[in-house]
Amino acid sequence: MSKPAHKIRFGNLSVTIWRNSSDKGTWYSVTPSRSYKQGDETWKESDSLGADDLLPMAELHRQAFTWISRQMEADAKARKAREQANSAE
Repeated sequence: MSKPAHKIRFGNLSVTIWRNSSDKGTWYSVTPSRSYKQGDETWKESDSLGADDLLPMAELHRQAFTWISRQMEADAKARKAREQANSAE
């Protein structure tokens, strides 16, 4: 399993950002989750949210959008630099 590109947490909520690549380029996806303890102290994760989770999760999604936007900009700059270097050869 590949490593996440980034993870953002707030309390028991988190969004995991994944970097995906193919011959068509790079794109990002986000997986939201809520952590909770099962009776025997075992930590579990769920994608089910309660009403109190909605606004904090919306903020985590906003932060994920900002992070992804910056990464995509950095990816584009790196791709352009590679193309310029390859055309100079």
